[in-house]
Amino acid sequence: MSIPSKTGEPELHGAGAVPAGQQGLKKFAGLALAALGVVFGDIGTSPLYAIRECFHGEYGIAVNTANILGVLSLLFWALILIVSLKYLTFIMRADNEGEGGILALTALIIGQCIEKKRNRWALVSIGLFGSSVLLGEAMITPAISVLSATEGLQIIAPAFSDMVIPATVGILAGLFLFQHNGTARLGALFGPIILLWFFCLGTLGIIEIIKYPQILQAVMPWHGINFLISNKLHGFLVLGAVFLAVTGAEALYADMGHFGRRPIRLTWVLFVLPALLLNYFGQGAFLIASPEAASHPFYALVPSWAMIPMVLLATVATVIASQALITGVYSITQQAIQLGYLPRLTVTHTSASHFGQIYVPAANWALMAATIGLVLGFGSSSRLAAAYGASMTTTMLISTILFFFVARDLWQWSRPLTWTLVVLFAVIDLSFFGASMSKLFHGAWFPLAVGLVMFTLMNTWKQGRRLLLRQLKDRTLTVDEFMQSLALQQPQRVQGQVVYLTANPDVVPIALLHNLRHNKVLHSEVAIFHFSTERVPRVPNSRKVEVDRLGDGFTRVIARYGFLEYPNISQVLALANHLGLNFKPEGISFFLSREKIVAGEKTKMFPSRKKLFALMARNALSATAYYDLPSGQVIEIGVQVQI
Repeated sequence: MSIPSKTGEPELHGAGAVPAGQQGLKKFAGLALAALGVVFGDIGTSPLYAIRECFHGEYGIAVNTANILGVLSLLFWALILIVSLKYLTFIMRADNEGEGGILALTALIIGQCIEKKRNRWALVSIGLFGSSVLLGEAMITPAISVLSATEGLQIIAPAFSDMVIPATVGILAGLFLFQHNGTARLGALFGPIILLWFFCLGTLGIIEIIKYPQILQAVMPWHGINFLISNKLHGFLVLGAVFLAVTGAEALYADMGHFGRRPIRLTWVLFVLPALLLNYFGQGAFLIASPEAASHPFYALVPSWAMIPMVLLATVATVIASQALITGVYSITQQAIQLGYLPRLTVTHTSASHFGQIYVPAANWALMAATIGLVLGFGSSSRLAAAYGASMTTTMLISTILFFFVARDLWQWSRPLTWTLVVLFAVIDLSFFGASMSKLFHGAWFPLAVGLVMFTLMNTWKQGRRLLLRQLKDRTLTVDEFMQSLALQQPQRVQGQVVYLTANPDVVPIALLHNLRHNKVLHSEVAIFHFSTERVPRVPNSRKVEVDRLGDGFTRVIARYGFLEYPNISQVLALANHLGLNFKPEGISFFLSREKIVAGEKTKMFPSRKKLFALMARNALSATAYYDLPSGQVIEIGVQVQI
C-alpha cells in the first residue's frame, strides 16, 4: 500500500530534521535525548503495572504459558499498530504549523478541512471533548505512576506497607508545589535519567529472555488470536489491561512541536520500543518459571541487592512522566483560553528561552487536589488501573475520526487508502475502548466524568461569549457608522492618547460610547485594539500587527496571535509604533469595559448554563492582568448585559 506524498510532511529541514555534519548530528542527538526525557516518560513507566494488571488485576487471567504468550503477543502488536503505525507513521503527519495534539488537530480541521458548518460544529465538539477527557487522564497518570513506584517499598520490606500512601502523597505534593519555579533546570536532567531507566528496563528483560528464549515466539500474532478465542469474554476484558502499555502514545503526538517528528520517531524505533519489548518479554519469561510473582512481575526481575536503587529510580522516572502530563495540561489550558473556550486565567512563563514552559496556577492546584484525592480514594495502583485507560481509549478513537477528515479533505487521499487505514485503526481503538468501558463502575467513570464537566464548561463559555458579543453589538455602532456621525457632529476633543480594547474590530467599543455619553469629550488620538487568535500555533512578528488609519485621529490596530502565544500589549505597541502609530506607552490611558452578566429571558440558553457562564465571567482574570496593562493607566467602565 503506497502512501501519497501530499501528507503535510515537511521537507528535511527545520526543528525536527536530521542536520548534516558533526555539529548537526550533535544537535540532533541533544534533541533526541530531550525528547526521551519529556515525551516517553509516560509510556516508559507502563512496565511497572501493565503486565501485572493482565494477570493480577480486576480481570486477571490465569498465569500459564499459553496465556502469557497470548498477552505478550497482544501487547507487542498493540505497540506496533497503535504507536509505531498509527501515531508515528500517520497521525504525526497531521501537524498544524509543526504543532501536534488533539486541539491542534481540531484547529487544523476548523481552518482548512471542513466547509459545511454543521459538520464543522460536530467535529469541533468531538475534538473538544477529546481534549477535555485528556484532563481526566492527566489527573490519573501522576497518581498511578508514582503510587506503582512507591509500592516497591512493601516488596523491600512488608513493614513499609503503611508508608506507601503517605510517601506517594508527599512526593505528589512536592511535585505540584515546585511547579511555579518552572522545569527549565530539571529539564536537562530528564533525558539522562530516562535514558538510564530504559537501559535498566532492557537489561532486566534480556537477563530473563536468555534463560527462556522461547518467550520470543510471542511476536507471532496467532498467539494473541488464540488467546482471545480461547478465553472469550475474559480474554476481551484483559485488553483493558493490555492497553495500559500504550497509554502514553497521545503524548508523542502532543509534544511533536517541541522536538519535531524525526527525533521522536528515531528515538522510539532505535531505543524506546526495544527496551519496552525486552522488559515485557522478560516479565513474561519470569512468570512462566514463577507464576506466583504475578502480583509484582516488574520488581521480581530486580536482584535483591538492586531493589532499593531501582525503587528510587522508578520513583524519579514516574515523577518525570507525571511532569510531562502536568506541563501538557498547562498547554491545553492555554490553547483553550486562546481559542475562546475558557475564560482568561493567569499564565506565567517560567523560562525566557523556552516559550512552551508555562505555569497555570488554577490548573496546577486543581490537578494537585484531584491527584492526591485519587491516591487517597483508590488506595492502590491496581484499583487506579481500572480508572486508567478509559480516557485514553476515548481520545485515541477521536484522533482516528479527526484524522479521517484531514486525510480525506485536506490531503485528498484516495478513498480506498483512507478507509482502509481508518477502519483498521477504528477496529483496534473500539476493541480497547470496549474493554476499558467494562471497568466503568470500577473507576473508569472518573476521567469520563471529568471530561464531561470540562466539555460543559468550555461549551458554556464559548456559547456565552458569542451571546454576550451579540448583545453588545446590538448596543453599539459599527466603526463606519461612528466615523460618519463624527463627520456630522464633532464632539469636544481633548489632548491625549487613549487605547480602547474591543472583541470585535468592526464595531465601536462600548466603553468608548459610554465615555463619550457621560463625559461629552473625545481624546485627540484614539486607538482601537483588537486581539485575534489565529488557528495556527504562532504568528511571526512580520504579520502579527496591522495598523489601519481611520481618519480624524482614530486608528484601528489588529494584533494576531497563535493559539500557543500569549498576547502582550508592550509587544503590540512596539510593532504598531514601527508601522506609524507613534503612541508613547507611558502616556497612554487604557479604557476597558467590565461586563456584569445578568441572566435574562432574551437568549435561548438554559438558565443553569447562564448562571454558570456568569460565574465563570466573574472569576475570569481581568483584561488588565491578562494583557499586562499598566494598572495605573487603566480606566474601567461598567456595563450590565443581560443574556
